[in-house]
Amino acid sequence: MFRSRAIIIRNHHIALIKRQRNDRTYYVIPGGGREPGETPEQTAVRESFEELGLCVSIDRLLAKIVFHGREQFYFFAKVTGGHFGTGKGPEMVGKYPPERGTYTPVWIPLKQVENIDLFPPTIAALVSRAAKSGWPSSVVEIMLDEE
Repeated sequence: MFRSRAIIIRNHHIALIKRQRNDRTYYVIPGGGREPGETPEQTAVRESFEELGLCVSIDRLLAKIVFHGREQFYFFAKVTGGHFGTGKGPEMVGKYPPERGTYTPVWIPLKQVENIDLFPPTIAALVSRAAKSGWPSSVVEIMLDEE
């Protein structure tokens, strides 16, 4: 089973999900797990709508991380419609138990990414570097034992 995430940039800001859980605040790239029959790209598109309320098209694969044998795909995506902050996925409308914490869609300036707790750290480092020197032109592949 894989997970897919959409990196959405607009006006030098990145769309993230702010998580508050167990007295900790951190951020994640919007996305989630595959549903039956989906491609990684389709998963990223669906999750963007569910979590952010945005319709997106996939531009290209930016990174592939293999973590404990599970693939995680990070795609550049472009907004094609929708309204930010109107996602209706279960985590966004309070259908998860309170111990799962809160999920809030936010725009964060790219320059500030290095000052927040963006998970996973490998993607945080990639986004921070890109804010300073541009995005890599080829797919970044990372194999991790733990993160």
